[in-house]
Amino acid sequence: MTLNDRHWPRLAGAAALAVGLLAGGLPSFAQELPGEGKTVRYVSSDSLGANYVQDQILIAGLEKLGYDVQLSTMNMSAILQAISQGDLDMTGDINWPQAQPAIEQIADQVELLNEGTIIGGGINGYVIDKKTAEANNITNIEQLKDPKLAALFDTDGDGKANLNNCDPAWKCGDVVDFQIKEFGLSDTVESVRAKYEPLVAEVFARVDRGEPILLYTWSPSWIVYTLKPGEDVVWVPIPYDALPEGVSKPKTHEVKDVVGCAGGQNPCRMAVGPWNWRTLANKEFAAENPAVKKFVELAKWPLETWSEWEGALGKGAKTNADMKKIADEWISKNQAEFDGWVQQAAAAAK
Repeated sequence: MTLNDRHWPRLAGAAALAVGLLAGGLPSFAQELPGEGKTVRYVSSDSLGANYVQDQILIAGLEKLGYDVQLSTMNMSAILQAISQGDLDMTGDINWPQAQPAIEQIADQVELLNEGTIIGGGINGYVIDKKTAEANNITNIEQLKDPKLAALFDTDGDGKANLNNCDPAWKCGDVVDFQIKEFGLSDTVESVRAKYEPLVAEVFARVDRGEPILLYTWSPSWIVYTLKPGEDVVWVPIPYDALPEGVSKPKTHEVKDVVGCAGGQNPCRMAVGPWNWRTLANKEFAAENPAVKKFVELAKWPLETWSEWEGALGKGAKTNADMKKIADEWISKNQAEFDGWVQQAAAAAK
């Protein structure tokens, strides 16, 4: 089964959850599962990433709390509409602040349940291969105004740089298209928007042939886990902060201590500011399920863990079974922490 076929119900665990009272040395007692007899209609986005591993861990926690979880997959526009209408209950795949403008439009019907599941957040920006960057002293995306530099990244013979961009439905693609115009690159740089994974496959094919590459991407991701910043590629800063209308504007695009920033710049002015994965739920569902809210608030992982998950994707993990295996391995290695999240979530439902 492929990721886009992920439409199947998951059976809830039947065992009772024992919640221990630590204070005063009181003995543990059995407690009715807060999710017993309830169903969670959980939805993932249709773009491959370590957020799929996160989703499997969140689902495992919900099942431990007694919920029957039904998982489906669709594009983000459909997800937001379905959750706001109450046709689905929740998703863990909200890229924030990229999705902020769209969510503000449905704020009366939905609720964000956490601040982010990547501890410290992630970054987005422009990447080129280190060899080309250093050979041509490219340290800022604005330098691609130079037709000679832009032609280094021409893949279709028209003389323009081909910049592999995001899916047509993604806000990040709108950011890239806006910045190409804003920084005066329209005559020398062409935005290539299509399904992201095939575009990245083309990037890796060019890497294998030793050809220059130019793309928009993010970290943590399996792409930069495979093409390592500072070793294989560099992040190329933008000349100044600039975002289109309808995209949430951070205080600054500058991010400190970015590994592999072109020319060793620190801070590195990224295409957008720091981002994170947040969890969104139907507001009525969230109010009726405090255990779900609490579990989601607690579940978060350091950047190193996310990078490991992304690395597994880069090595070929693609199926539902792959994602669940990675999730189960993390749970097994971190059982006490996972169980602690479940116990606190169960207690929140009292």
